[in-house]
Amino acid sequence: MAFIIVNNNESIESALRRFKRKVISEEIIKDLKKHAHFIPPGQKAKLKSANARKRNRRRFRQQRPVNTSSRPMGGGQSR
Repeated sequence: MAFIIVNNNESIESALRRFKRKVISEEIIKDLKKHAHFIPPGQKAKLKSANARKRNRRRFRQQRPVNTSSRPMGGGQSR
């Protein structure tokens, strides 16, 4: 649970901004949306697997070297 202490000379607007930042940093909204509706176990497993595939695809794409030339990198002459 996020809570803040409002200082004596602090405006309500700045206290509200601090509260919003704290809620975002603690990921309360994200957790609330995740638990907003029931997901069956089978559907949850499919979602977890799809997220893992997406995560691995991103990792592989970042590690792969980029080759901009259209020719192979061999040193020999071609006929």
